[in-house]
Amino acid sequence: MARRRWIAAFAALWRVVRASRRPDSPGLGERLAAAPRMAVATMTGSYRGLARGRLGIFALAVVYIVSPVDLLPEAGLWVFGTVDDIGVAAWLVGALLLETDRFLDWERLRSRVVPGEVLDTR
Repeated sequence: MARRRWIAAFAALWRVVRASRRPDSPGLGERLAAAPRMAVATMTGSYRGLARGRLGIFALAVVYIVSPVDLLPEAGLWVFGTVDDIGVAAWLVGALLLETDRFLDWERLRSRVVPGEVLDTR
């Protein structure tokens, strides 16, 4: 079961990275630079394409990866202690790139909306 999740996480990451290399797609730098804007727009409620709970899960994943509490298992069991961090990081990067891609599409659509027109953000 856990192996399937690992494979799915790396497959999702690979798809997102490959998609970002297409000429009509935003690059990795542009997507990562959009992450803070996406977080602010989500927290202020102007962007409804990302739930606040999912944004919170992203934050928890970052805390898990950089947490010094996790250093103890990595010191004794380096391979096993690092593998879980790599899996969480792969999931986080893949999910973040996917969400920023949706956010950038929303920003482009929003910039084309006529003032006073209602924008469906679903």
